[in-house]
Amino acid sequence: MRSLTYVDNNDVTLLESGTAYFPALIEALDAARSDILFETYIFAEDDTGRAVRNALIRAALRGVKVRVLVDWIGTEHRPASRLGALFADAGVQYRVFNPWCRRGIARSHRKIVVVDRETAFVGGINVNDDWICDHLKGKRLPAPRWDFSVRVRGPLVAQIHREAQAQWMRVGHLKLKNRIDLFREMRKQPPQSCERPARAAFVVRDNLRNRSTIQRAYLQALGRARRSVLLATPYFAPGRKFRKALAHAAQRGVQVTLLIGVGEFQIQDAVAHSFYPKLLADGIRVVEYRKTQLHAKVAVVDDDWATVGSSNCDGLSLFLNQEANVVVSDPVFAAAMREHIERGIADGTPVCPEEFAHIGWFRRASYGFAYMLYKLAMRVFAIGYA
Repeated sequence: MRSLTYVDNNDVTLLESGTAYFPALIEALDAARSDILFETYIFAEDDTGRAVRNALIRAALRGVKVRVLVDWIGTEHRPASRLGALFADAGVQYRVFNPWCRRGIARSHRKIVVVDRETAFVGGINVNDDWICDHLKGKRLPAPRWDFSVRVRGPLVAQIHREAQAQWMRVGHLKLKNRIDLFREMRKQPPQSCERPARAAFVVRDNLRNRSTIQRAYLQALGRARRSVLLATPYFAPGRKFRKALAHAAQRGVQVTLLIGVGEFQIQDAVAHSFYPKLLADGIRVVEYRKTQLHAKVAVVDDDWATVGSSNCDGLSLFLNQEANVVVSDPVFAAAMREHIERGIADGTPVCPEEFAHIGWFRRASYGFAYMLYKLAMRVFAIGYA
């Protein structure tokens, strides 16, 4: 199993939810001088989406080369088409990932922004209003959606830029000359500086060379854990290897806590619940987050390993969709991430083993049936899920 390639001397800033993320993002877009690469799964037609859209248009109108890539399923066909028309009028280059599912059902679930090859944003935050549910149109959430992104400055930005550039090329139909020009752009690396050095790695999942890279990063961290694991995910349905790694850590005496989002999709909740008896029996603490929509995909292992990104701990993210995470090996960053997750755990509801053991047979059977359907679907569409 290969290790992650860490890059030293990065400034990595944690941004919690849209309240911190969108002001930092728009500030960076308005300061852009040469080029912007922008990827998102959802680009909503709400006030937040309009604010980000207008910042991208302003950049293009002052001569910045702006490229925007959205996912067809996440953004939806009609909004994506309307967005494309607005961008075309302003000179923004725009593409849609996998329209009409012509390349199968895989989605580009990544959220990546690179500005002037000096500043990058990677995380789980879509371009939409924190207060509006992203799967029920117009439904207001009881509290802002809980999610994270990181702003990166330093040498790691060059890797993030190369990957975003490569994705742009893969999605498009470029002539040979244009491809050569893009490769030349990818080789340019401006000098980087940072306020406080941190070791960090950029890891992506795709269906070509990087089929299991994000899961591998998790498995390595779980295998080395000695004291604690805190993991927050909206959907919990990983494969057998991932579940065994969590169990083995708990059996070594590591305190393993899972913070799982519930209340969004009944079928997804049922699949997660099917794992609870085994998780609890293995000594893993399970906490359900019900305060609002949990969209964070974050984890902290011991005192110096943390990850923030777009990848859920389920079959779709780990074995099918295109995802992107940043892994940070730094005690200061890990402490900050730990504090946020612990606050989320305090807002959650622990799953009591005794209470869960006494649920009715019908509910227990429904959980098992949901898992069997999910497993069958993953076996059909996602290679490697077990």
